[in-house]
Amino acid sequence: MDFLIWLNANFSKKRPEKPVARKAIRHLKKIEKNQLFSDDLSQMRAAEGRWYESLIYEMLLDLALRTDRIKYVVRKGADAPFPPPDIRLGQNGLFYSNRGDINVRGNGQDIAEFDILFVDYMDRICFAEIVTSASDLKDMEAEVKYKKKLLGYLYGQAIVPFVLFSSVDISRSSIMRRLMRETESTLIVTQTCEEMKKVLNINSIRGVPRKPVNHPKLIGIEDVCVKRPFEYKKMHDLKRDKVLGLMMANKGRSEMMVADEIPPVAKKLLFGVLYPSGVKALMNNRSFTMSGKKYTYDDMKKEFSKVVLAIDIPEYEAVIYLRSRNKNEYLKIVRKKSGELKVESKRTPQMTGFYLWLEDLKPTLGAKVAASYGEVFLDMKK
Repeated sequence: MDFLIWLNANFSKKRPEKPVARKAIRHLKKIEKNQLFSDDLSQMRAAEGRWYESLIYEMLLDLALRTDRIKYVVRKGADAPFPPPDIRLGQNGLFYSNRGDINVRGNGQDIAEFDILFVDYMDRICFAEIVTSASDLKDMEAEVKYKKKLLGYLYGQAIVPFVLFSSVDISRSSIMRRLMRETESTLIVTQTCEEMKKVLNINSIRGVPRKPVNHPKLIGIEDVCVKRPFEYKKMHDLKRDKVLGLMMANKGRSEMMVADEIPPVAKKLLFGVLYPSGVKALMNNRSFTMSGKKYTYDDMKKEFSKVVLAIDIPEYEAVIYLRSRNKNEYLKIVRKKSGELKVESKRTPQMTGFYLWLEDLKPTLGAKVAASYGEVFLDMKK
């Protein structure tokens, strides 16, 4: 904890110097640079949030030059190599997105994104998340806990230091209080985005090219290779088979939530694709609603070519993906508190890794599995 106490005390919470603030602009896309001073409030706030994230990165780089406590900072944004490798099934480990974000991929899908990764003087991998609004906290707690477990597994660390940078004072939030009780976690509250941006003006965005900088403590993701074998699909399948076994043994979610020896890296379990008999069993006395219309089994036969059963963990909540016959998309179906099924969102080819995985799945599940899935995860009698 000494390192995080030191970092909290030494990281500047004041308005940055203009050169540092301008340097952060290089990570923004051209359209974001123009929106940084836009009259459209929603566009300005979005660009401002991206600039603030880049600013914290630049400020951390500056601090790293003045201390031995920060050994390395992992490249991101404009400092990341471009273009990154194409997304494909089977990719596991650290990868950059097209805009230089740091992601962990499992079987090609992005399972976690890190705002900042750095290495401390004890050679521990650390991560930082950045927020600019109290409304950003809704899913923060579960995400941070998952990322701690994920990095802990990948790098063989019992403890993974975590820093939350915020431009708003969220210290009184119950979510923050719980998060800060997590081992090796700290909250650093800076001045607001508006206050920090005062060193800039509309002319400041000019003449700031998007190009990498030379910095003695910058390293690439290839320099922080994972220390444990990371075969995501293999670990996913082990967990899937175990949960399927419990489900078919008529066990409930409470039994499934019991900790086991399988590394906790899978956030979602894809059970598989239903045969037509499975689809009929699943939709027996069930329907889902989309745009005010109720869809029954007959509707599904006409409009969807594939039904994929899945669950989100650690909540063990039902998720069903329906492959449209007419569009390159999957509808994501979830269960409402009332028990009804509804369309929550869509999965398109833009979500490349996960979409490829869904496309790769073939029918393997029949009526018995579908009926059991319905009883355990949809009817919620247990």
